[in-house]
Amino acid sequence: MLMSDDVARVPHDRGHLLWTSSGGPERLLLASFDRWTTAILGDDDISAFMMAEGPTLEGSIVAKENGIIAGCSAVDYMLQIWCPDIQISWRANDGKSVQKDDAIATIKGSAESLLRMERSILNILGQLSGIATETSRWATIAPKQIACTRKTVWGLLDKWAVHLGGGLTHRLSKNDARMIKENDLSSLIDGGANEERITSILTELHKEDYGAFLEIEVRTAKEAMLAAAVWKSFQLEDKLVIMLDNMAPEDCKNIAEEMEEYDLRASVILEASGGITYDQLSNWKECKMDVLSTSSLNRGTQPLDLTMLIEM
Repeated sequence: MLMSDDVARVPHDRGHLLWTSSGGPERLLLASFDRWTTAILGDDDISAFMMAEGPTLEGSIVAKENGIIAGCSAVDYMLQIWCPDIQISWRANDGKSVQKDDAIATIKGSAESLLRMERSILNILGQLSGIATETSRWATIAPKQIACTRKTVWGLLDKWAVHLGGGLTHRLSKNDARMIKENDLSSLIDGGANEERITSILTELHKEDYGAFLEIEVRTAKEAMLAAAVWKSFQLEDKLVIMLDNMAPEDCKNIAEEMEEYDLRASVILEASGGITYDQLSNWKECKMDVLSTSSLNRGTQPLDLTMLIEM
């Protein structure tokens, strides 16, 4: 899903570090493929390279419902490393839409290999395609850009699937960008109210301390205004991401308008998170946020229903 020209990019857009449509998976994502496919196969009692002999079977992987396909590159990697006698030819690759009964791929290999690898292949494709499909559902109607969080099931694989579905990955890891959360403020040795802690921690941070971007979680309008004012006083080129945690759409809108009134809005990127549901996305249409974030894109999503049909 391409971003329209009138939507400004936010630093939560980190998917290009995992995968691009022209180049495929990047090194960071390939390393994740290696970790997760090893674990998935290991749990299915496959822990050694497979090159089986015997009769050859052919089959198809078929969608049993509409959706967005994700996971093809991960399956390719898994087969190349673990079971190269299986050959797979994709008809619908990563990020492509499919309809019910569409053939996603044709697959060929020894009977033993196909039958042993079948469930792992379908689990990867089903889980990641389910995330991409759910993300596309949100992104299609979200009033602004929609991002996942670091609450994942399969780590970077979840974030890749969100990217393929048209969402934003947010931070790829804790070290990718710095988020100052409530616990970070509470852990400061010097006491004081949260407002004092916010001023202290923002003042002491330097560019090299926060990676791709800096984000701070706030719980009140007072904290949000203070963070924006402190950041503007630094006169930095980078914008501070202020995450308004568990606030209602109207409260978020009021904060954005107050920042406009005090000439603070241009110094920050506003993110709303917490309690955002698909059924209530329309309530956020006038919220004046730059991005909404939710773990609902990838946690607890229904896998896309796929099947492998072996030709007789």
